[in-house]
Amino acid sequence: MVAAISQVAEAAIRAATRSALADAHEAGRLRLRDPENPETGSGLFVLGMGKLGAAELNYSSDVDLIVFYDAEVIQAAEGEEPTTLFVRVAQTMAKLLQERTADGYVARVDLRLRPDPGSTPVAISRDAALSYYESVGQNWERAAMIKARVVAGDAAAGEAFLAELRPFVWRRSLDHAAIADIHAMKRQIHAHKGHGAIAVEGHNLKLGRGGIREIEFFVQTQQLVAGGRNPALRSRATVETLADLADAGWIDAKARDELTEAYWFLRGLEHRLQMVEDAQTHTLPDADEALLRFAHFAGYESRDAFAKALTRRLKTVQRHYARLFEDAPGLASEIGSLVFTGKEDDPDTLKTIAGLGYAEPASVAATVRGWHHGRYPSMHSGRARELLTELTPTLLETFGRSGRPDAAINGLDKVLERTTGGVALLALMRAHPEILNLLAVVLGAAPRLAETLARRPRVLDALLDPAFFGHLPSREEVATRVEQALGEAISYEDMLDRARIVGQELNTLIGLRVASGTVAADQAGFAYARVADVLVGALFDRVEAELARVHGRVKGGAAAVVALGKLGGEEMTAASDLDLILLYEHPDGALETGGDRPIAPAQFFARLTQRLVAALSAPTAEGVLYEVDFRLRPSGRAGPLATRLKAFESYQKDEAETWEHMALSRARVVAGPLAFRRTVGRAIGKALTIKRDRKQVSKDVRAMRALLDKEKGGGGPWNLKHAPGGLVDIEFVAQALQLAYAHDKPGVLYTVTAPALDRSREQKVLEEADWDALKSAARLQLDLTQALRLALEGPFDPDEAGEGLKQFLARVGAAPDFKTLTARLVDEQKAARKAFERVTKALG
Repeated sequence: MVAAISQVAEAAIRAATRSALADAHEAGRLRLRDPENPETGSGLFVLGMGKLGAAELNYSSDVDLIVFYDAEVIQAAEGEEPTTLFVRVAQTMAKLLQERTADGYVARVDLRLRPDPGSTPVAISRDAALSYYESVGQNWERAAMIKARVVAGDAAAGEAFLAELRPFVWRRSLDHAAIADIHAMKRQIHAHKGHGAIAVEGHNLKLGRGGIREIEFFVQTQQLVAGGRNPALRSRATVETLADLADAGWIDAKARDELTEAYWFLRGLEHRLQMVEDAQTHTLPDADEALLRFAHFAGYESRDAFAKALTRRLKTVQRHYARLFEDAPGLASEIGSLVFTGKEDDPDTLKTIAGLGYAEPASVAATVRGWHHGRYPSMHSGRARELLTELTPTLLETFGRSGRPDAAINGLDKVLERTTGGVALLALMRAHPEILNLLAVVLGAAPRLAETLARRPRVLDALLDPAFFGHLPSREEVATRVEQALGEAISYEDMLDRARIVGQELNTLIGLRVASGTVAADQAGFAYARVADVLVGALFDRVEAELARVHGRVKGGAAAVVALGKLGGEEMTAASDLDLILLYEHPDGALETGGDRPIAPAQFFARLTQRLVAALSAPTAEGVLYEVDFRLRPSGRAGPLATRLKAFESYQKDEAETWEHMALSRARVVAGPLAFRRTVGRAIGKALTIKRDRKQVSKDVRAMRALLDKEKGGGGPWNLKHAPGGLVDIEFVAQALQLAYAHDKPGVLYTVTAPALDRSREQKVLEEADWDALKSAARLQLDLTQALRLALEGPFDPDEAGEGLKQFLARVGAAPDFKTLTARLVDEQKAARKAFERVTKALG
């Protein structure tokens, strides 16, 4: 029914708009491109709002309209002032719709949803409207614009306007203050008589407790929070969006079904109310007899049967609505005095802070007092300081349990100093205690990640996605996110900035998952590598296209990027460099590129390599994406930046040393045309399956390990990479076995260390006991490496580390405390070193 009513109303609005435009044309005030189709190219467009926009009109609804015009499209007659002209058109259109005749009227028209209706004309220019929304647009207007739809006039101009308005409505950086604003609107509605409690007689089905508006607000609030990141949640229709929210995991199926049923039940009653006298009412009768008549009209035998059915739905709606808006932490705290006014420390406040575990209460008090006094731009607004007042007791308690509470407060101070969204951040923490707990861990135990959050506080928005904590993004999801970010670039330089933003955000979100304990550290290496793979591939394609635009391409030529080291082995951490080489090939007859400024093939591919390095590692306004190392290319620093595939194959066959083949065992082709990538992959496989002298492999591996022991083996067990039995021992075993046996048993080849050990065991070249010792030590040390690179920029010194970081490491290492973890680490390393000795000696 609602769709049919909406279709009729929309057809009438279109007809009235065409008529009003035709009148203006015939009067000589407006020149239309096509008088037979007055709307086309007119520059005037009408947005349907509310229930009309969502195609959910009542039996006797007003139609909420906003009339805009595009000053760059319209063709007003000479001397005509556009605003005056289109105000007349809007007034004519409204009159045609709502003027009563002997045949009745079409619809009541409400034009008050336009920007600042008290001081703006009924037709407003698109430029003025965009300026208004961008500067002073309110959250309730964002919610209203969710349902906005072009219903009449110049559809192309209208759709272009809505596209430009999209960033206002659908914010990538979530504004959680919108939740409080929308709930405040509902509280104001409840303050009116008859709206504050569930009732039957006199209850307002639209605005009252448990009514239609609560369902709409329930839906629209979550759309505002999540729709910026998930376009699938941008539906206009209420019931359709309930289904979308359930599909995306924001609500469960029960909430969807109960609210959908309640919505249609209440809308059915609303239709019947309005059918009685064609009145735009939503309020049930007060009088007993009138209510009984309405109950009969609604299909119920008695007032009590009707009341039971109604109150059950109202209570269901109220329950879901309350869960969304009213589960924030309480404002009161029993922890003691917390006063941050004035300039002097309150003695009782210092005692309270000290009792919570802070080492420097005066410093903490000064920091919090500075926030209250608006020391940073993010805290200038009154709303930010109100939220801070509400949140401070819970915040100090939560941070006090973090192990390093002073560091956590200092970390939050940096975040507030650098973010512009103080209200949004505080509202997020206030509404979601689990996020506050995570921030306490990160800011207290992981200063490196905390510094990243200070630079990119908007990444915290992703924590509200229900799928966040148990889900690492797939390659397809990462690729979609990267392409979306880079595709919006307006220049090559802007593209580089966007690559850094999206890369840093994706990597930070992986780190937050590890820090939260919801994703195992051993999964993080694959996730970081997945992000790097996609970014290297995307930037390679764009760099190559940019270079070809200037010089043309090498006819028949192709290039591929090969990842080695941590990226090749998919064991990246938050601090990993990228070890890369670029291989290319072209026909011997190709002497230069085919563009206006031709260059030799070797020069083209060398420049391609240089530009790729710059795209990945050059500092921009958004920082550095990755540090890049090309030293593992054939001939090292002395060789060309880009290597022809023929030369690469020859070098690997005749000149490469054992250590170079060991490095090559982790090679993965990550960018370039698919056919050439496969060609390169076959060349790498051929190099790795050369028949080798196993004794020489053993001798070389043991010599390299002895040299590293001498140069880098100190530092105790927490030198996880180079300590005896550390990661280098384990990697050397995996690589040595591959080089020694790949000719006869190619199944041993694998780029990732742990699966490579598994394959050596399966191929019967690694004993069960040695496999067990190496695999266990690898798992523990890789997990701890992930945690440490997440937390620290430099080396880890257990004597200087704070308790928060030690607790974090113990949790990652599945140990009850740091002391136990260290003892286990020592035992694992001893076992791994013994396995290294046995395996490498056996080769010789």
